[in-house]
Amino acid sequence: MKVRYTLELPSCVLDLVSGSRRPGELRSFQAVLPPELWIHLAVVACGNRLEETLVMLKSAVLFSHRKMQFHIFTEESLKPEFDKQLRQWPDSYTKKFEHRIYPITFSAGNPQEWKKLFKPCAAQRLFLPVILRDVDSLLYVDTDVLFLRPVDDIWKLLRQFNSTQLAAMAPEHEIPKIGWYSRFARHPFYGSAGVNSGVMLMNLTRIRSAQFKNSMISTGLAWEDMLYPLYQKYKNAITWGDQDLLNIIFYFNPECLYVFPCQWNYRPDHCMYGSNCREAEREGVSVLHGNRGVYHDEKQPTFKALYEAIRDFPFQDNLFQSMYYPLQLKFLETVHTLCGRIPQVFLKQIEKTMKRAYEKHVIIHVGPNQMH
Repeated sequence: MKVRYTLELPSCVLDLVSGSRRPGELRSFQAVLPPELWIHLAVVACGNRLEETLVMLKSAVLFSHRKMQFHIFTEESLKPEFDKQLRQWPDSYTKKFEHRIYPITFSAGNPQEWKKLFKPCAAQRLFLPVILRDVDSLLYVDTDVLFLRPVDDIWKLLRQFNSTQLAAMAPEHEIPKIGWYSRFARHPFYGSAGVNSGVMLMNLTRIRSAQFKNSMISTGLAWEDMLYPLYQKYKNAITWGDQDLLNIIFYFNPECLYVFPCQWNYRPDHCMYGSNCREAEREGVSVLHGNRGVYHDEKQPTFKALYEAIRDFPFQDNLFQSMYYPLQLKFLETVHTLCGRIPQVFLKQIEKTMKRAYEKHVIIHVGPNQMH
């Protein structure tokens, strides 16, 4: 039992707690983890999304255990800065991941049309199964996402897929009658409220081999063959770009989608009209999604406070002293807002993650017999 616990020890436990790793300490399990067991995380960043993307990647590295492969799709002008910034992170963190930077490419239809769909380059995500042919499974997130617990935990949801499921997303809204899709959509959408694609697990192997039912022809179509005809058919009816296309796909193929709870894609909509994400109330927010630019304005100070706390955290500092306690103080200033009235929802998973790291450090490095 003791040996198994040692193997699961994250390499940066001591870094998380005290900010340094002493000579002679145990090598981490993830340092020797074979590449086929790594977590694959993809993001698409264009325009002014450099800082936001780096903060998202930082949150992934701060709290995760297993080694990760970052797949960053971006414009030529941003490539050198991504490389430079990621290489400047401390060794104790850079050994937790490898990164690869890709150009923006669309393999079907008119690239300029795809590039302008909703947000710059967002449609790139639709082509990941085609581009990343050597990757079995993938977690895609928007640039405005923050991980408040290990990425390992959402990655485990892949194991819960049944034999027909090949992707996972959270509902767009918890209350269908006030949701956007149920009130305004002019196209088919999944379920009663649609799904939000800002956090999306994908079994790429299954997506590549599946034949998808559709409204264009009576037989199934492969993913790559379906994208452009689907866009052509619905382009005048869609508002949210690639997310709308995904909703249409899974409307016709509901058996292919695993729906995970709102705590894995928690947005201002879950608290700005009153708290409506029960899973987050119970377990805390796992993945924060600051859509509509809320990290950069004053509309949702709770979301902004979390973003700035992770952005400004010095890598080698103590997480409790330099992130958690200052965050608690910042949250006191947000209690006048609906989201700010439920600080425990935002802090529960961060606190749990830090305590877990600390306890593992104490048990492994101090020893259970020396704990009082």
